[in-house]
Amino acid sequence: MSSTRPTVVLVHDGCSDASTWFGVVAELHGRGLTVLAVANPLRGLAHDAAYLASVVAGIDGPVVLVGHSYGGAVITEAGSAPNVVALVYVAAYLPDVGESYQALADRFTPAPLISRLRRTEFTTGGAQRETELSVPAECFRPLVAADLDPEVAQVLAALQRPAAERVLTDEPTVAAWRGTPSWALVTGADQALAPSIQRFTAQRAGATVLELPEASHSVAVSRPTAVAELVQDAARSVSVRPGAAPRAGVAAHGW
Repeated sequence: MSSTRPTVVLVHDGCSDASTWFGVVAELHGRGLTVLAVANPLRGLAHDAAYLASVVAGIDGPVVLVGHSYGGAVITEAGSAPNVVALVYVAAYLPDVGESYQALADRFTPAPLISRLRRTEFTTGGAQRETELSVPAECFRPLVAADLDPEVAQVLAALQRPAAERVLTDEPTVAAWRGTPSWALVTGADQALAPSIQRFTAQRAGATVLELPEASHSVAVSRPTAVAELVQDAARSVSVRPGAAPRAGVAAHGW
């Protein structure tokens, strides 16, 4: 009897879009996995997590959620859905209940990017003025994508989608990693999200950790094979036979 393979749902960071998962999606397809890269709204943690939860609810079968950077907070908030069987954090942080990114950043040396972010105003649907964040073009390669070719980094800078500034201070109401097996890829040369935050939160959660010492924040683009292999490991570990309850440590075979 064959195992039930989960659907992999990829959630991108702020100041990026779903195209950053291009290489990872291709790698996972080559491994026989079903993949969906969602468009993270980037309007605030509650809003973004509610949207992701609605996507997950529409998937028939188990789901592996993968979050990049701020996407890690989103999968933490939305990952308690009954069909979510694993969480994978890629150059991300794993916040606890009531713990914003800013609260974590205050405990560690801030990443160089934070002070360089551009702030601009936008109008919400209720005509309220809010602030959103983006990465200045001249900062994108050195602080976000140092291990990419300059031309590729330039394209990614042009494709970025600003994130509402509130994503830095919004506090999770759920910490899904407390009840769901977790994996984390730590990017040791990250200038956008401090590796110390990545390590601390991953270790606190008891996640299975892979560290790439020379990888930048754009690891999904620069090292898609490594990211895909970690996601595949997570998917294998939680694959179950039809009718069985998901559980960690059950390896699938043949893929």
